[in-house]
Amino acid sequence: MADNFDVIVIGGGPGGYNTAIRAGQLGLSAACIDKRGQFGGTCLNIGCIPSKALLHASERFHEATHEFAALGIKATVELDLPAMMAKKDKVVGELTKGVEYLLKKNKAEAITGEAKIVAPGTVEVKTKDGVRTLTAKNIVIATGSDVAKLQGVTIDEKQIVSSTGALALKEVPKRLLVVGAGVIGLELGSVWKRLGADVTVVEFLDRITPGLDGEIGKTFQRVLSKQGFSFQLSTKVVGVEKTKSGLKVTVEPAAGGEKSVIETDIMLVAIGRAPYTANLGLEAVGVALDKRSRIVTDNHYRTNVPGIYAIGDCREGAMLAHKAEDEAVAVAEIIAGKPGHVNYDTIPSVVYTFPEVASVGKTEEELKTAGIAYKIGKFPFTANARAKTIASTDGLVKIIADAATDKVLGCHIVGPEAGNLIAEVVLAMEFGASSEDIARTCHPHPTLTEAVRQAAMGVENWTMQM
Repeated sequence: MADNFDVIVIGGGPGGYNTAIRAGQLGLSAACIDKRGQFGGTCLNIGCIPSKALLHASERFHEATHEFAALGIKATVELDLPAMMAKKDKVVGELTKGVEYLLKKNKAEAITGEAKIVAPGTVEVKTKDGVRTLTAKNIVIATGSDVAKLQGVTIDEKQIVSSTGALALKEVPKRLLVVGAGVIGLELGSVWKRLGADVTVVEFLDRITPGLDGEIGKTFQRVLSKQGFSFQLSTKVVGVEKTKSGLKVTVEPAAGGEKSVIETDIMLVAIGRAPYTANLGLEAVGVALDKRSRIVTDNHYRTNVPGIYAIGDCREGAMLAHKAEDEAVAVAEIIAGKPGHVNYDTIPSVVYTFPEVASVGKTEEELKTAGIAYKIGKFPFTANARAKTIASTDGLVKIIADAATDKVLGCHIVGPEAGNLIAEVVLAMEFGASSEDIARTCHPHPTLTEAVRQAAMGVENWTMQM
């Protein structure tokens, strides 16, 4: 006999568990199915959270070994990598238990197993105890994404690793080759660079962090180069050979040309992620996919099959945990008959290197392409008092506003605490603020937030700090 719910959620990541929690808060019975065994999805288990734990720890290690002396602190520092990894695992374990607690608190049933949609409104779950059949009027697919594969390269998570393997290396490699100059590659490259690895980044495109504002991307690359990163842009990997001493990776220009060999100990494949939509029974029930295997939905997350919805990485849009969380709330509210909505113009993104990079809204390139007239205000952290006191002056804040209305259209930051600083502008944009609104809002001194205000002042050319 089938177990019946109002909502069945397939996937226990940020999109999935937040859908089930919000549904429970709205008085709906919900089941959340995850096959990993630990709820939280890629983000919590093998993505955002463990990587941030290692980014924080490696940053503190680098600070202690390279920057304490300038602050008048004498210290002898030694790396204990197993202890660093254990701390990372402890954080993950505590947070996964937190997710399970929240599901239980909001009366959503957490089910571990592999789910398959066998008919509209019916899901079969293979659990350790056998097959369980669930029914519901509403099914939400929130299965996330998986590591994108590099053609001709087999990931063994030992010498050739994905982000998963890069988060669990047993020792610091002397040489690390990162394939892909996006967020994941640069964050994990930063971890191992700080701990002592020589890091080379190979990128098919002619720039790092594609999608970022061009000026910000160039600034970011200069900062990373100063830190010791080596970049080979407009370059592709065409072969990998395992040797007794490591790996020989053959590369050539993206447009074709003379090949060369890079010798490395570890190769991290970080060329992006692909939606996880296989083995869910979607073809059998007729759920439409696009050319990139993403689930096709309308503006209310409905697929072409009534009663089946999709959110997060498995549908179109940025693959970000917080975007999936917002969609989770929206889809649960829509199912409950409320007006759920997500403003995609105010979804921020952050690269958690040091300094951080954060962005929201339109880039200069996007506005030029759209033919929209704009004005810009910029402020460097070299002129920010707080940045000077903490010896972190690389980068700048850049605010873009509509030339006619002064409405803030975008903000792009390279600098300390950029991920936190961007939130002020996200909120301003959500309320339709102008650059003058930010510029005339009092900010405490001395703080990094003043750089945001000064950039806003710069839109109308009245920056006041030096």
